[in-house]
Amino acid sequence: MIATLLVEYSRAVPVLFWVAVVAASVVAWLLHRLGLRSVLFVLAGLSLVAVLALTLVPESEPAPGGCTVQFSVPFLGIDTLANIAMTVPLALFFGVATRHPLLVFAGVSALSAVIETVQSLAPVIGRRCDTDDWLMNTIGAALGAGAVLVILWVEGRRRATVSA
Repeated sequence: MIATLLVEYSRAVPVLFWVAVVAASVVAWLLHRLGLRSVLFVLAGLSLVAVLALTLVPESEPAPGGCTVQFSVPFLGIDTLANIAMTVPLALFFGVATRHPLLVFAGVSALSAVIETVQSLAPVIGRRCDTDDWLMNTIGAALGAGAVLVILWVEGRRRATVSA
């Protein structure tokens, strides 16, 4: 149903994508500023559950094994945006909670590679391995980690100004 809705309103999808990224970044920044790391960890955990559910919950029919090797242009098309959007919250919330955005970026990219490997080796779950999915998930992780770097930089500058 959501795929049908996204296709029906495909012109609005890129705008909604960026609105969601900004909104999630503002939420992460506010939670960081309020010192609510536990809430950030909960949101990161929920994001992880969503990623795993969207990628590993079995489909109705088994898929052929193997992996499609392709690399699309990021931010073009609903599928690429969906794969980017899927990992932004995970990298964003976990990165702000741990204050280690580069490590989180590497971890989320590695998680995506593991998911694609599982999809390739377990055709019974009915998921298709695609290098493009890994690339777009990694771009989403980079976007989330970049937002974390900005949040930490802004908060560092704010604290330096307050203490001076």
